[in-house]
Amino acid sequence: MRNLGYNMVKIWMKINLHLYFGRIEKHGLCNVPKNQPVLFLPNHQNALLDVLLIAVDCNRKPWFLTRSDVFKNKTLKTIFDFFQMIPIYRIRDGRESLKNNQAVFDRCTELLLKKEALLMFPEANHNLKRRVRPLSKGFTRILFNTLNQNDTIDIQIVPIGINYNNATLFPDRVSIYFDTPISVRELYDETDVKSSIDRIKDVVSNQLKTVTTHIEDEENYDIKLAQLHAQNADFLNPIETNLKLQQLHSEQVELPAKSAALFSKIFRLVFHVLNFPVLLLWKYYFKPKVWEAEFMGTLRFAFSLISFPIYYICFFVILSIVVGNTIAIGGTLSLFLFNTAFVKIYKT
Repeated sequence: MRNLGYNMVKIWMKINLHLYFGRIEKHGLCNVPKNQPVLFLPNHQNALLDVLLIAVDCNRKPWFLTRSDVFKNKTLKTIFDFFQMIPIYRIRDGRESLKNNQAVFDRCTELLLKKEALLMFPEANHNLKRRVRPLSKGFTRILFNTLNQNDTIDIQIVPIGINYNNATLFPDRVSIYFDTPISVRELYDETDVKSSIDRIKDVVSNQLKTVTTHIEDEENYDIKLAQLHAQNADFLNPIETNLKLQQLHSEQVELPAKSAALFSKIFRLVFHVLNFPVLLLWKYYFKPKVWEAEFMGTLRFAFSLISFPIYYICFFVILSIVVGNTIAIGGTLSLFLFNTAFVKIYKT
């Protein structure tokens, strides 16, 4: 029964993600091992959306290591437990709380020994910048903790690159790259743990830098990003975009003024007119409450998940009162199809 509920929620969430995003591309799913213990290690830009996009379609049913502060609410804790989320404690949660992590690592070890899949973010924080940040060593502690209990287990690390076209705007597009698995056992030397940590972190970091756009030059980050925009770089294709980066110099560029085509302007205007109650509620009440840009996409998706079904029901009820059920059904379906077409066709 638990699996049935989980799978139903997953299908429902997958459908809604495809309705929310203009395009979702997934590459390299064939790289995900099906009968071995797996640790998914994605880059982290867009808060909970990163988790959802991987969870609904990764050929496994992963357990998620999640920041511990979200488990304080008992109701939410029950929900998180249902969706296989495990709290991980950070220094910002209080130095005393870090001692709880050993129990977390032991739980993860039990799961890996059962050939389960785990997912955690090795950068240990989120940031919208198009670059791979230094990796925390937390994930290596889980790996080594497991190898200390069974040195024959062949844990596979799968780096994942998540690439948004523009994570703060709507509608957005995203591509997800599942890279070649890394065998932990081949990189681990129990006689030199420190070197093993550095070696594994370097390999994972380098692979992440190939499956997502990585602007290495922090000092000239804004210039490099502007140059990529000026060249109309395809951020859904990190391999091509990283090749462009290698050819860039550090000169300031002036971005050409964007001018949307007349059709796009009309398309967007009609979308706003048809959905103005929902859009006004988002713009003037919910959007101002978004505390970090990294949460913009996640909270907009959550808002859409709840508000649009309610809006469609209200739209149908009002139309049925005014013009009858038959026209109301057709009108509501037409509105849904128009909104779907807008998301899929309109480019920010």
